[in-house]
Amino acid sequence: MSNGRGRLHEAMIEGACRAYQTKGRAYILKVPEPFRVITKNRGRGIATVQFTAHAQPDFVGVLKDGRAIAFEAKHTDTDKLHQRVVTPTQAAALQKISDLGGIAGVVAGIGDEYFFIPWEIFGNMKRYYGRQYVTAADVDEYKVKFDGVIWFLDYMNKKKQGG
Repeated sequence: MSNGRGRLHEAMIEGACRAYQTKGRAYILKVPEPFRVITKNRGRGIATVQFTAHAQPDFVGVLKDGRAIAFEAKHTDTDKLHQRVVTPTQAAALQKISDLGGIAGVVAGIGDEYFFIPWEIFGNMKRYYGRQYVTAADVDEYKVKFDGVIWFLDYMNKKKQGG
């Protein structure tokens, strides 16, 4: 995923987060990436960004019913979203939240379709799909509403909603 496309994907999620907060459905925040800027060759003003820790899930919060929610935001312009796009550190955090009764998953964009894939499914693709990637057709039951904002709590197929 290109950096610009990733930022757009997250911005469309943040729009839903603001609306869900206004409606009293959830309070969900974007987690800042842990990094520091290192200046090299001070005379020329060259700087690089160094990540200081493995990133945690992209978004965390709480739903109106008191359950925790955490998820990664991932987008691909191809027809396949690979499991490896979630780092081991992010996967461990999502698994812990899921194990404790929270809502955990991946807000996925595959082409121009959007999904909230539960962590149980995303983290166990091999078991559910026989491979370590999914296509839009594979996860159609997790499709969410999209109108310029990714309504990740609002499934299209009337699936039981997390919030």
